[in-house]
Formats: sequence, structure tokens, C-alpha cells
Amino acid sequence: MSTPSKWKDLPTEAINPATLTMDRASTEDLVGLMLGEDRKVVAAVQRERSRIATAVELLTGALRRGGRVILVGAGTSGRLGVLEAAEMITTFSTPPKQVQAIMPGGRTAFFEPKEGVEDRYEEGSRAVARLRPTRRDVLIGVSASGMTRFVRGALTRARRGGAKVVFVTCWPGTELQTFVDVVIAPAVGPEVIAGSTRLKAGTATKMVLNMLTTISMVHIGKTYGNLMVDVKANNEKARYRARRIIAIVTGLEGDDPEDLLRRARWNVKAAIVMHATGDSYPAALARLRRSDNVVRSALGRDVEPRLREMLRGRQGRPGSHA
Repeated sequence: MSTPSKWKDLPTEAINPATLTMDRASTEDLVGLMLGEDRKVVAAVQRERSRIATAVELLTGALRRGGRVILVGAGTSGRLGVLEAAEMITTFSTPPKQVQAIMPGGRTAFFEPKEGVEDRYEEGSRAVARLRPTRRDVLIGVSASGMTRFVRGALTRARRGGAKVVFVTCWPGTELQTFVDVVIAPAVGPEVIAGSTRLKAGTATKMVLNMLTTISMVHIGKTYGNLMVDVKANNEKARYRARRIIAIVTGLEGDDPEDLLRRARWNVKAAIVMHATGDSYPAALARLRRSDNVVRSALGRDVEPRLREMLRGRQGRPGSHA
């Protein structure tokens, strides 16, 4: 007698009644079907709002005490974790080890999946053990089905090291509710293609990870208002953003924003403080350190009034939307 599959009752594997005839539907109808299904994702994530907020506080606490955020997932979930970790470096200038990602098979598995590795509990445990998790860290396990053994091994090893554990899944019935600190489980329902969790489950996961990382970074001072003041200005687009931020905050025009940034070694935060206080570059860095690297605290003022003034000045101009 065959053993019942552990996957058979998962919502991520269910048949979607709305898309039974998709293989003979028109392109326009398929676009409409997918849009209709994707609308359910926002509502599902919205229902997890309080759990997301709780998890954000865990991440913020870890980052403030010098801990790490470690994302672990396999398949689509793992790739989304890798993407999140990589983007923290360019968006917020985080050190590479501050936000890390692990997926079974290592870096090459991002493009070439290695068969069977995600089914090995011990591999997940060993992968996390190599990072030596401590009480200062937070591990985010990501598994749409909630079943991935690699992820479960990673969660268990992180817990043994004292790390806080957040679990992101699209299976609200996961029994891990009592094992981890926070479970975030948007119930997105059956996929457009049965079992293809790169679709609604992937979208929901990306939304959740965006909120967890972005809000925690905002809390530790990576923005000034809604300006990306810790941007890593290492390419043409990023340097444009840096110059634009300086122009907005300081009112400098022409070549002056770039001149200031060069004196600040393209450190946007330091450039803002230098302009506002007359500090040298080393003095500006010291002032920021005393203020936990928060520009608002270093200057004792918000940027909101200036941003609102700028937005009001745009109203009524051709092509603007008041």
C-alpha cells in the first residue's frame, strides 16, 4: 500500500478552479486570469500585517546590536532570499556579511538547481552551522510549502545557536507555529498552474521580504525621510541618485552637489552633515557615529518640510499631477 504524500493537502499544490481551461484560453484572457489571481496576493499579505511588524522588530533589534540577518530557502524561495541579500548591499551599503542568504547547492544552484539537495535536513543544518549563529542573529526561513527539509534543518540549527527565527511560508497550517518566533503565512490559495509556487507564492514572499528588510533598514537610519542616503554610489545610476539627493536636501545646484560628494568620498550622509554643519569629512563621520548613523539625529531636524516644499513647487507645472 502506498504511503499518502505529505504534499497532497497543501494549498500550494491544489488545483485552481479558475484556470482549468487555461491551455485553450486567449492571451488576453490569460492576462486577465493572472491579474485576478494576483489581486488575491495583496489581501493575503495584508492579513499578515501584525506578524510582519513583529518580525521587523526582531530584525531591527538584531541589526542594532551588530547581529546578522540570514535568509534560507530552496528553489524560488532561495532565489528570492539571495536577491534580497544582494540588494541590501547596493541600496543601503550594508556589509556583505550583515544580510546573507543560503540556498541548497550554493551559488551555482541559483541558475542550475542541484537535484535532491533541498530534501536533506542535515545539509541545511550544516550550512547554518558554518555561520555559527548566535543570540544576536535572526534567521529567516522561506518555504512556500513549509515542507522543505533543508530549510527545516537550518531553522533547527539556528534555534540551537540562540538566534531568533522567522518563518515565511504560504501554508498557514504549518506545525512550526510553536517552534519559531514568528510565522508569516499569507494564504494565497492555489496557483494559476498547480504547484508553480514561483507565481502567487513567489509574489507574496517577495512582498514580505521587501517589508522585512526595508523597514528594518529604515529603523536603523538608512534613509533620511524617504531618501536613500546610504546608497552605494558605485555606478552611473547610483551616482546620479546621490547627486540628486544632495541637491534636494541642500539646495545646491550645478556641479556643487558632485563637488560636495567628492569631498565626502561619495558618502551621501557625510555630505549632508558637512553642508549643514560646516564639519570636515572626519568630523561629519564622527558626528554621525555619535548619532547612531542617523542623519536626522545628527542634524536635529527632519527633511520632511523641505521635501513637501519641493513637491508643492511642482504643482501646476506642465506634466505634473497635483
